[in-house]
Amino acid sequence: MKTVFAVILVFVGCCSNVVFLEVLVRDFPGCGNIVTFAQFVFIALEGFVFETRFGRKKPAIPIRNYVIMVTMFFTVSVINNYALNFKIAMPLHMIFRSGSLIANMILGIIILKKRYSSSKYLSIFLVSVGIFICTIMSAKQVSAEKAATEEGGVYTFLYWLIGIAMLTFALIMSAVMGIFQETLYKQYGKHSKEALFYNHCLPLPGFLLLSTDIYNHAVLFSQTTPVEIPVIHETVPVMWLHLVMNVITQYVCIRGVFILTTECTSLTVTLVVTLRKFLSLIISIIYFRNPFTEWHWVGTGVVFLGTLLYTEVWSSFRIALKGEKPGKKAE
Repeated sequence: MKTVFAVILVFVGCCSNVVFLEVLVRDFPGCGNIVTFAQFVFIALEGFVFETRFGRKKPAIPIRNYVIMVTMFFTVSVINNYALNFKIAMPLHMIFRSGSLIANMILGIIILKKRYSSSKYLSIFLVSVGIFICTIMSAKQVSAEKAATEEGGVYTFLYWLIGIAMLTFALIMSAVMGIFQETLYKQYGKHSKEALFYNHCLPLPGFLLLSTDIYNHAVLFSQTTPVEIPVIHETVPVMWLHLVMNVITQYVCIRGVFILTTECTSLTVTLVVTLRKFLSLIISIIYFRNPFTEWHWVGTGVVFLGTLLYTEVWSSFRIALKGEKPGKKAE
């Protein structure tokens, strides 16, 4: 029952979170910092009360390790948000970040000396091809925008390339963070909720560097059209309402993933998250009418096919049909 509840939380929370994020980004493309700050504050406060019991519970993993992890986590979050300012469409943003499998596998081979099965190498190839197709198609669309003059077209394309470079760097940094976290869990045990708290609490002082941008967007949010909240019959600017809903749905999403990690195998968690990403992509394209060509669909299908192949879902499905117990398999 807990598993079903967690899956519902992931799909409802994460998919609705993408909707509210795109609503915010469409009206204010540079609002990523205030959105991230609000999410961090909310999750940090919740963790301070329920995880650390108002600071009375000592961390199982030394703080110095969390400082390293948090530095990487904060960097990845900020860079991913800033990439949206460089004409990166939300569907491409979502697809590109699905390439985390590539970065994780490459760094796992280099740093952890891991070896993988041929099916996993094939999955990485498929994901790479899918991302390449979507990136090239988006590049053609961007280069065609504002191309009334040759200079304008070149400037727009170079601006877009900066966004792609930022996403690539964030992808690699995220993979490094995942390997570092895996190493910590092997040494000190799994403490996912504790890591969730410190990953959102320790970076808060870093937002002082972004305080001007956050304040400016807070002012802009306050100037948006007021709407009435039915239950309390009070009016609030519509963007603040969207921000609150984004924060709440982000928390629901993260809590669902956390419950899944404690109740299910990593295979199930990966599969659920993959299907959630695909559903979010479909919602983004249909509801917000984002430009998506036939080649984008091909690239998207290849990306998610490769991701599913990586999780070995087909093998597990065959085992389940035969009624066999899955045995341990080397990576």
